[in-house]
Amino acid sequence: MEGKTSTNHRIRDMRGEDKPRERLADLGASALNTRELLAILLRVGVKGENVLELSDRLLKEFGGLQGLHSADLVELSTIRGIGMAKACQLKAALELGNRLRSEEFEKKPEINSPADAAGLVLHTLSAASQEELLVLNLNTRNRVLSIQHLYTGSVNHSTVRIAEVFTAAIRQKAAAIIVAHNHPSGDPAPSPEDIQLTTAIRQAGDLLDIKLLDHLIVGGQEYVSLKQRRLGFD
Repeated sequence: MEGKTSTNHRIRDMRGEDKPRERLADLGASALNTRELLAILLRVGVKGENVLELSDRLLKEFGGLQGLHSADLVELSTIRGIGMAKACQLKAALELGNRLRSEEFEKKPEINSPADAAGLVLHTLSAASQEELLVLNLNTRNRVLSIQHLYTGSVNHSTVRIAEVFTAAIRQKAAAIIVAHNHPSGDPAPSPEDIQLTTAIRQAGDLLDIKLLDHLIVGGQEYVSLKQRRLGFD
């Protein structure tokens, strides 16, 4: 008669070289890959699937961490081997990462390139299921004074009120702004409407003496700088 099969697979039951907790303690968190870090949060797998395999399946089903970040809590909890408790743990961990980014932002990062600006908005915009428009307000040294969430929904020249783009900038005496929005389709290629919106914001900024430094479009984990492509900028 065959022996009983365990109904779950815990980290402590794994071989030494496969134990992510021990690897973290020995090598540091940065040495672990995403599946190992996720396995530490999940702690235990399910029948026929150890916790690392569960982590692989979860990442595959949701398309990586960004998909987990975007996933609805109830949807996540229905995945085999997750449940509401683990779903809450995952959401809490992802939100802590998001708040860490916010704390780093509070140090007033300096924007010297489109990549610097993208680093501040990519996480938020890539997770959004609808179009969202953000405005980065900058001082004379291109340090971020604030990031304003302005619109959710259709972002184009006909729906965005240009005056609202500059409201916070005027109040904070900003010297420049960067606008950023996402394409939920995942394709960051600028549309004619995106270029029209950029032109309108730039022209209004010239009148207000608040320079539009760039307009970023985010699609998935990629972004396009309209300033670099000279679209909507003289």
